[in-house]
Amino acid sequence: MLIVFEKMYLHSVTYIIYLLNKTNKNKQMKKLILLLATPAILTILSCGGSKKDDAAVSIPGMTEVNLKINGNQLSIMIPDSTKGKMEMVEQSWGATEIKVGKNFQISISEGEGDIALAKSDITGNDVNKFKRYVKDEPTLLFWESEITAPEFHFYTIVKPGTVSYLIEDIKGEVFDEKAVQTMIDAAKTLKAKEAEKPNS
Repeated sequence: MLIVFEKMYLHSVTYIIYLLNKTNKNKQMKKLILLLATPAILTILSCGGSKKDDAAVSIPGMTEVNLKINGNQLSIMIPDSTKGKMEMVEQSWGATEIKVGKNFQISISEGEGDIALAKSDITGNDVNKFKRYVKDEPTLLFWESEITAPEFHFYTIVKPGTVSYLIEDIKGEVFDEKAVQTMIDAAKTLKAKEAEKPNS
């Protein structure tokens, strides 16, 4: 959105310069063009917003929740209450688990993660047998496996600020491909938040 407004602004300025050059003999015409053009440019700039505003746009069917991991303030978008009751549990080992109904169950913990080790565990699992990768990226694994029926899982590393977090589906549950894609989309929205300053 910001790029569109920037292009509009550049086109406007270019056209005004063209008109001013074309009417260089008539000072009154120059003044009139500048007088009419200034409000238009200001309107375009004021509507442009900022990248920060664009990032804050809500996602249909999702709601933002706040959480804290090792003292770090974070927020993440998760399915709203129409998908089920939200449960957030801080586990003793440091992970925060968020569940919304049966199809959204993620675990978030602080850590650098290890994609290579995760791949070794995934392909070497003799019980939940690996079938294929839906996505195999430097910070994301999304795969299909099977015990008695196909199921999908994910493992991703997200770094919203200076700290890295490992986000994955809660183990022991069975999810279809669409459910896991929703969890991955949510994981990408993890944001670091500034700690609230105490009132002076």
